[in-house]
Amino acid sequence: MPIYVTLFKWTDSGVKNIKEAPARMAEGRKTVEQFGGKVLGLWATLGDYDLLSVTEWPNEEAATTTSLAISSRGNVRTTTLRGYTEAEFAEVTKKLP
Repeated sequence: MPIYVTLFKWTDSGVKNIKEAPARMAEGRKTVEQFGGKVLGLWATLGDYDLLSVTEWPNEEAATTTSLAISSRGNVRTTTLRGYTEAEFAEVTKKLP
């Protein structure tokens, strides 16, 4: 399944209720599974982003739907990136002229 890396930033509401973050993270994990994904890792981070997740998805539509569902709760804003394994990337580069 395709892998995606999602970067999260707290909104003002998310920071205001930061003590609820662990429960929200667990809820987000359930949302991922509800839409057919699998969380491979979830980390709280320091720096420009507050959380980082690595997930597997059956397709881009499921990844997008979940990202929108989580963002619509108002506690985070997301940036999602498609990740390629080294083997997948090697296959892509073989197609270059």
